[in-house]
Amino acid sequence: MENKNLIVISFDGLSSLDFEYISNLPNFREFLKNSSFCKNVNTIYPSLTYPAHASIVTGKYPKNHKVINNTILDINRKNPDWYWYSKYIKGDSLFTLADKKGFKVASILWPVTAGAKIKYNMPEIFSNRKWTNQAIVSGLNGSLIYQLDLERKFSHLRDGIKEPNLGDFVEKSIIYTLKKYKPDFLFAHIIDLDTNRHKYGFNSEEAKNALKRHDEKLGNIMKVLKNLDFYKNSRIVLLGDHSSIDVDKVIFLNSIFYKNGYINIQKKKIKDYKVIAKSCDGSSYIYIKDKSIKKEIEKILKNLELDESSGIEKVFDNNNIKSLGADSEADFIIEAKCGYYFLDDIRNYSILDLNTLDEDERKLYLKNCHGYLPSKKDYKTVFMISGDNIRKNHIIENMDLIDIAPTISHLFNLGLSEYDGEVKNEIIK
Repeated sequence: MENKNLIVISFDGLSSLDFEYISNLPNFREFLKNSSFCKNVNTIYPSLTYPAHASIVTGKYPKNHKVINNTILDINRKNPDWYWYSKYIKGDSLFTLADKKGFKVASILWPVTAGAKIKYNMPEIFSNRKWTNQAIVSGLNGSLIYQLDLERKFSHLRDGIKEPNLGDFVEKSIIYTLKKYKPDFLFAHIIDLDTNRHKYGFNSEEAKNALKRHDEKLGNIMKVLKNLDFYKNSRIVLLGDHSSIDVDKVIFLNSIFYKNGYINIQKKKIKDYKVIAKSCDGSSYIYIKDKSIKKEIEKILKNLELDESSGIEKVFDNNNIKSLGADSEADFIIEAKCGYYFLDDIRNYSILDLNTLDEDERKLYLKNCHGYLPSKKDYKTVFMISGDNIRKNHIIENMDLIDIAPTISHLFNLGLSEYDGEVKNEIIK
């Protein structure tokens, strides 16, 4: 295929359940008329933002690209570091291949891009140490001059990571970047919908308003694109990374391990452990340091699976984990029932019913989350692509998140050679 321009916008948390609603909003409706689209996209496991976005640009499952969670395992940090850095991705990505081909790439708050070889890069990373600040962390891990330019123009729109402020900043940055820097490829990540669902719930008015803002942003961006010379040669991708589920109960697996003597605590910190749980929100990895106790741990987990009140839907061993595409280094991964999610804290109880909390306490916990199995009911995401040589108003019945990278690679001759998905040739005229 002949090389063209590419714009990819990720609307974090956009679900197949949103498709009917957005298809009746003016700008999404207009976009869909001229696009190939799928409203039944299988995400990856665990269905979290960082593993998903790594899969979008590599075409691989987490077990192969190695971004296996949002946050790294750091047992005594209340707020562990995230998988911010591009060095965590094993193998080629659309970014690395585009750079090798000489394309000018821009990335605005795309996950797992800190330190990436991207010409115009504002990575999604935040200051997580007392001795540093946001400006330094962002500047050192992205394109300094480019970021200073965006901050100079639009920092007044931001208020940390609060929404809709951050989404407005991203929208203005996209438009400004397209006009001034004229990248060949642009990737952008907007978290407005995901943020509001975490805080208020899936069907909340706040979530619906975020979808309306997405539509307005799309309209503004498309209007600018149509006034730019390279629009006629562009391919535009709109996508989600996962769906989400409302929750009202929390499971504390490490409390169970502590109670059974597998975790040693001194001065309110974990001194050592034989087994540890690492939350992925709707699922949880289990890592066993002392392999001699594996049968004991398996028995505990299986008993929880049999206990209808435990909130545990399924226990997967290492063989299952590999087939599901999750972290092959984990000994088990535990799937929560709908309405439950995991936290790593050690409490004097193993389950917390959030309905028993007062209003202020309830705000400290999620109302909606993801990380669950892709096979959960009504848990698909969406994909839309329009532009030069793309079939119009074409429905892709089913596809996987890992199909996106090989399809884009094929469209732009990037040469992605190792991937787990497949090229969706049906979208090409």
